[in-house]
Amino acid sequence: MKYYLVGYMYCGKTTFGRTLAAAKGMDYLDLDQAFEARYHYTVPMFFERFGEEAFRTLETQMLHSTAALDQVVIATGGGTPCHSGNMDFILAHGTAIYLQMSVDALVERALRSRHRRPLLHGLPEPQMRAAIESQLKEREPVYRRAPIILDGSNPIIP
Repeated sequence: MKYYLVGYMYCGKTTFGRTLAAAKGMDYLDLDQAFEARYHYTVPMFFERFGEEAFRTLETQMLHSTAALDQVVIATGGGTPCHSGNMDFILAHGTAIYLQMSVDALVERALRSRHRRPLLHGLPEPQMRAAIESQLKEREPVYRRAPIILDGSNPIIP
């Protein structure tokens, strides 16, 4: 059994992923953390130095390296399922869980976070809200392909 957690930045994939893995007696893998450990760059630093396209290529390779894993919960990056046919890969290799949240809740979490994500870095609240709303509108059809959709504000372990 393998679970892939998908959803927008700040929806709680990391926190819920650890909880789900512990409850199911499974391992936990955060793709962003694995990326940073492998390439010795934080995701924001990598974006700044090499750009989004280079990041997405390596991110896809990291995702594909999970094919052989079993008994694991994998938290993907917010954009991971939306590029390079990655949602097809996720659906073929495990069970996807979408942690769904409203734009308001995502903005609130983004503003409270100490870690700004590359696609939102430096944006004041009105522009951040507009960016989140636009990106979520674009990404949600991909996220909604997950067979399990949970409220990210209060996810219940399936």
